[in-house]
Amino acid sequence: MADATSPPEPTCDVDGTCYCPLTGVVDTLSRKYAMQLVSIVGAHDSLRFGEIEAHLTSASSSTISKRLSEFEEAGLVSRTQYAEIPPRVEYALTHDGHEVRERLEPLLQWAEKQA
Repeated sequence: MADATSPPEPTCDVDGTCYCPLTGVVDTLSRKYAMQLVSIVGAHDSLRFGEIEAHLTSASSSTISKRLSEFEEAGLVSRTQYAEIPPRVEYALTHDGHEVRERLEPLLQWAEKQA
């Protein structure tokens, strides 16, 4: 008998494939403007916050800031702050961030066919 406090066993598809590891990734990427930010930052070596805003004009500054913080916490984006006056901060995709971007390409191609 399972302990009432233990998490339930993961449920899998009928063919035995378990999609549970995707939960955190899907949660992160399904947030507003998340996939667009991965694409924008990944298309450049690094970008400053203002440059990201210029590429994503429909998003508020606070939303962009929140997504970048979430991506940094998830290990998808690196944030480099330079000791300069005025302060300069640049964002770039990490190795994992580039992998996510590459994995999104086939999904984008599929979505374009559906439109």
